[in-house]
Amino acid sequence: MAKYPELENIFGSERVETGKRALSEFAHDQSFVAGKTPCCVVKPKDTEEILALVRLANEQRLSLIPCSSKPPRFRADTVPSVANAVMVDLSGMDRIVRIDARAKVAMIEPGVTFDQLQNAAHAQGLRVVMPLLPRKTKSVLGAYLEREPNTIPKYHWDMSDPLCCIEIVFGAGEIFRTGSAAGPGTLEQQWASKQAQKSPMGPNQTDFLKLVHGSQGTMGIVSWSTVKLELNPTVQESYLVGMASLDELLGFTYAIVKSRYTDEVLILNKLDLACLYAQSPSEITKLAGKLPEWILMYSIAGYRDLPEKRVQYLKLDIQDQAAKMGIDPVQNLASVSAVRVAELLTHASQDPYWKLRLKGACEDIFFITTLDRSPEFVAAVNEEARRAGPDAFQIGVYIQPIQQGRNVHMEFNLMYPSDDAATVKKVKALHKALSKRCMDMGGFFNRPYGPWADMVYKRCPDTVSALNKVKSIFDPNRVMNPGKLCYE
Repeated sequence: MAKYPELENIFGSERVETGKRALSEFAHDQSFVAGKTPCCVVKPKDTEEILALVRLANEQRLSLIPCSSKPPRFRADTVPSVANAVMVDLSGMDRIVRIDARAKVAMIEPGVTFDQLQNAAHAQGLRVVMPLLPRKTKSVLGAYLEREPNTIPKYHWDMSDPLCCIEIVFGAGEIFRTGSAAGPGTLEQQWASKQAQKSPMGPNQTDFLKLVHGSQGTMGIVSWSTVKLELNPTVQESYLVGMASLDELLGFTYAIVKSRYTDEVLILNKLDLACLYAQSPSEITKLAGKLPEWILMYSIAGYRDLPEKRVQYLKLDIQDQAAKMGIDPVQNLASVSAVRVAELLTHASQDPYWKLRLKGACEDIFFITTLDRSPEFVAAVNEEARRAGPDAFQIGVYIQPIQQGRNVHMEFNLMYPSDDAATVKKVKALHKALSKRCMDMGGFFNRPYGPWADMVYKRCPDTVSALNKVKSIFDPNRVMNPGKLCYE
């Protein structure tokens, strides 16, 4: 006798999993958040099945937790906050529906990974705008919906970039398409008239994508999206700038980002760069010991038209800027090759995932601030870490200019051994203290995962009231990922 007959009517018995191993995989992740074990895992294959599931959830008041990436997971956004939830595993919906090379747009399902899309894009002379070395199992759509920063700020105009249009089944049980995908006409008719569902605004003057962006699956389930691609460089040169002080890098970083000279540009401390570049703990420790405290990495590129000339004039202009500021960009720093770093940035992380290579576990703190304030946050984090006392954890730092340099994604990576109970306890307390300290200093936590949600939303009750009204429209029965964010 079927345990969940209504679900099996939709998915068939082979795509409704109730085994202990399958359920335990979703009951927790790499974060400190304690979750609940789901009652089952369902695996949709298309929009119609997702629609049938959401409508069933409204009829029977089921809780649905959408998830598009495979493990390891880190943010607690897909860990059930309530008992007996249904996990909606979208990782099997992994088709690249189409790539429009002329419009530089791809239409993808939720389970498509970065390397999968990158390989398909490269075949057409294009490339994917990447976050910093995502894990191999990371969903492209999951990363873009959750506003993971990309490493090329000149392509980042709006926080939703490079996401374009989506098809979503809202919690109310209705299919909705945003932007130019809404019509007129079917998708096939739009394709026939050379449209590529690239404009995210609409329908009409409302940007419905913003309702879903960063919502951690609390509004509905996205069944496909269109994403922007960019031209693949035919000529590229990459450089590293090492400094003992972060302040020494700020003026030069502002100059090259403001002018949009660069493709990739980011700042790492020596620990994070060593973790990206090396594989084993011993290699990482050895490499970090050779590097300066702070490293700026940037690339300049030429594309289809006069690529060599473009790279040459960009290189000369940047050299002029660097000379005025006493900066010396190099292509090799210690034993790190800038070319190799640039190559790494175009793919997902090799196993083990780069944040886990040194200690085996990692907890992140990240928020938005401005580049000029980044040294203040580094000093505050170092001060809190010293108060915690010497221990087995180490802190990596990643600073990513976004929105063409108007602000930065500031990230601290607390790397620690998960098998040391005393250190785990200390890191958990430190993570909470650092989060509060950075929030009090004005860090904008625009992605409030897990315990950050209470810290953020307690400070803005008017926003909580407005969001609950929106939730009542698009998910009136609260079936979508209950317990997350600020919803009643």
